[in-house]
Amino acid sequence: MNKYKIQTLNNISPKGLGRFPLERYEVASDLSEPDGLVLRSASLHGMAIPPSLKAVGRAGAGTNNIPVAEMSSRGVAVFNAPGANANAVKELVVTGMLLAARNIIAAWDFVHGLDGDADTMGQAVEAGKKQFKGFELPGRTLGVVGLGAIGVKVANVAQDLGMQVIGYDPAITVGNAWQLDASVEQAHTVEELLSRSDFVSLHVPLIDATRGLINADRLKLMKTGATLLNFSRAPIVDETAVLQALEQGGLHRYVCDFPTPEARGRAGVIALPHLGASTQEAEDNCAVMVADQLRDYLETGNVRNSVNFPEAVLPMTDGAARLAVANRNVPNMVGQISTVLAQRGLNIADLLNKSRGDLAYTLVDVDGELPDAVLDELRGIDGVLSVRAIDH
Repeated sequence: MNKYKIQTLNNISPKGLGRFPLERYEVASDLSEPDGLVLRSASLHGMAIPPSLKAVGRAGAGTNNIPVAEMSSRGVAVFNAPGANANAVKELVVTGMLLAARNIIAAWDFVHGLDGDADTMGQAVEAGKKQFKGFELPGRTLGVVGLGAIGVKVANVAQDLGMQVIGYDPAITVGNAWQLDASVEQAHTVEELLSRSDFVSLHVPLIDATRGLINADRLKLMKTGATLLNFSRAPIVDETAVLQALEQGGLHRYVCDFPTPEARGRAGVIALPHLGASTQEAEDNCAVMVADQLRDYLETGNVRNSVNFPEAVLPMTDGAARLAVANRNVPNMVGQISTVLAQRGLNIADLLNKSRGDLAYTLVDVDGELPDAVLDELRGIDGVLSVRAIDH
């Protein structure tokens, strides 16, 4: 049995890499012809992709550093780790709200600028502390845009802190809806949410539809003195419009995880150095999740938490050989696959076909062996992107 090769492009948590058993996997940062890539922030854009590649695992949620469309065209599955860093980001969002509400950064800077003896400093503290008077969170309204794994946790913890919470997510999944506190109100539009919230926290992926989601027109809808928190991706917010809103006194604070030269040192901006998932627990969780998904895909063909392939889970049939086919989502692909197998005298023991957008994926268990000639014939079908026999 050949070993699968897993190439790492960043430092990946040993807890994650430990999920690849040594008797079946070779894991290293310098490998030729890898079956899988595991990465965090490394960019695959412009990188030469080896023909051997079957899967990419991003040990985190976002996949902007991966050319997903190109991977799909090659029949390469791309996996991420949604929710594995949710608690870490949730805690940072709460931190951001407290930093903004209690004017912590300005107060910290004030103390660090003091000098003199204890009496002099004490007098300065008593005279100066009133300028940092803040407010408490209970009774304030938090608007959460995006109710995925992170957004749900943020909404629920805000409820526990005594805040009123409204959420907006027209594409919320059934699973996430079950996890959401029943007292969270539904906003029917982003505009409604912005107009009602004292704090707004963004938890959406960066796609064409969310780029510039918070723009000048929408900022005008926010309450005077509101705080905007962005721990998703920088381009979701029109930073120029946010800085203008801060200067004009519309916004109280902009708290984000994405420092820029334009925002550095600007009054009202609290910018952190992309700390959202920077906890050991989050790194471990992400690495473990993505390693398990890669293993399942390589060893059984099952697909879980892929950003480009459909969810596809088929229990292994005892004594059968498994075929995994990725193809364009066009008519009669399953028929053509079945015909090739039938002509070779291979009986289908079980079959699962799923589609997602322009891509479809088929798992077939057949009685008997899968000769290379069969795989080559399947690869010759117009629309087939990748074919492999699962190595038991």
